[in-house]
Amino acid sequence: MVASSQLDASRAGLDILAEGGSAVDAALAMNAMLALTEPYMCGPGGDFFAMIWAPSAGRLQGLNASGRAAGGRTLAALREALGEVSVMPMRGPHCVTVPGAVDGWCALHARYGRLPLARVFAPAIAAAREGYTLRPATARGWALAVQEIAADPHAAPHLAAFHALFAPDGVAPTAGTVLRNPALAETFELIARDGRAGFYEGAMAEALRRCLTQAGGCLGAADLQAARADWVTPLMTTYRDHEVHALPPNGQGAAVLQILNLLQQAPAPTGPDDAAWWHWFIEAKKLAFADRARYYADPAFATVPVAELIAPAYAAQRARLIDPQRAAADFPPGLLPGTDTTCFAAADGDGMVVSAIQSIFNAFGSSLVVPEGGFALHSRGAGFNLDAAHPNVYAPGKRPFHTIIPGFVTRAGRPRFAFGVIGADMQPQGQVQVLSRVLDFGCDAQTAGALPRLRHVGGANPNGERQENVLWFEPAVSHTVLNGLAARGHDLRAIAPAQGNFTGGYQGILCDFPRARFEGGSDPRFDGAALGL
Repeated sequence: MVASSQLDASRAGLDILAEGGSAVDAALAMNAMLALTEPYMCGPGGDFFAMIWAPSAGRLQGLNASGRAAGGRTLAALREALGEVSVMPMRGPHCVTVPGAVDGWCALHARYGRLPLARVFAPAIAAAREGYTLRPATARGWALAVQEIAADPHAAPHLAAFHALFAPDGVAPTAGTVLRNPALAETFELIARDGRAGFYEGAMAEALRRCLTQAGGCLGAADLQAARADWVTPLMTTYRDHEVHALPPNGQGAAVLQILNLLQQAPAPTGPDDAAWWHWFIEAKKLAFADRARYYADPAFATVPVAELIAPAYAAQRARLIDPQRAAADFPPGLLPGTDTTCFAAADGDGMVVSAIQSIFNAFGSSLVVPEGGFALHSRGAGFNLDAAHPNVYAPGKRPFHTIIPGFVTRAGRPRFAFGVIGADMQPQGQVQVLSRVLDFGCDAQTAGALPRLRHVGGANPNGERQENVLWFEPAVSHTVLNGLAARGHDLRAIAPAQGNFTGGYQGILCDFPRARFEGGSDPRFDGAALGL
């Protein structure tokens, strides 16, 4: 079974499974097609994370393929280039780190691929050359992205190249348009033929560096050649007799586990519309995000007290700060010693299950494009903090704080749920809402993602930015929940159509082993599908 946010991508993954490819092959086929059909959300210019259950390994494995900052630029030099700004910009050359996705794809395929990369990428290559039809939800997201870039002063110097590739005459394509991207087809052919060297060395690497250098960036040949994905051990907590897993920092996966631990300090929900539970969930999110803003960083450069943060005893201590009847404006981080995006999932008949997520961060990333490659460069460097005393401060060769997090649940050591929810700060909140619907209320894989969601915005971020304390809700959220939250002092605001898919997008596969039966779900807010054989 496969699930993704684009029907074309799901079909590509299913075709690969039908030809005997592994779940990893299917996931990579979907990722390549998503890079074509959702270029404002993902592509070779971004980063990649995955969790993989492989029967041959007998355990869950994590892959962190996020890129590092340029090795030749100091914090002082970056501050000088940025001028008077106190927070990293979301667009422009200074927020571009080394794209890690391609190295991650190659590392994952080398370990668990069955079919050659040329076959895995073939559906995306053919569609890039022959054309694909832009679907309605994607067209709306594309149009919003073009509007955002037009309004961003950091993107202004690069608009001509961006428009030439993705918005001719400054106008986004409309639903039903047949689009092509032959340059992206050539990029995937290079990677299929030469592996990671086809991207991080030679003509493609030179084109990428030229794009950045002309815009004022500073990634060098050595930075690209040094790109490497890391195999990591996932973190874990238990919730309702299941093991919930997340990747360790520099990502924000630990926040999911912190929120779940805090929820276990609350009375069990009486039903999906239990306003008291929803209030506790929002306050738990605030507590976890306060720690996220203070402690999460690249563990190669800072001491990140992950074990302490996800310990049940710490959750019991922090839960005492929650007032069941009143919303808090903000919470301080705990005191500890020493201390836009697309997701997809695949499962094959041999028991391999993959949860993956890939992103160029905000819409069309940095707004810088590599015309020769047919893709935009991400803006993950915007996750850095500019405060020299902060664990997440920018440093040469360092990975920034990252928002994209795959989700994975096991039960008694066997795969149970491979899933994800996109949306930057929405991701931990969305994952917990989906998990509760599956594990607390027994929802099926489709219903768990289709039900209405809430999104809390507020407090500090790891990059030093602070946000207004607001609780956004989708119109279908019940009045029982909304009235109960309003009575507790939450600042409630309805999500408008102009905000797009503000509560993220979900994809997931529920697994039933040892029978190898799968149940898929794909978020109706997007143009995707869950398909099975």
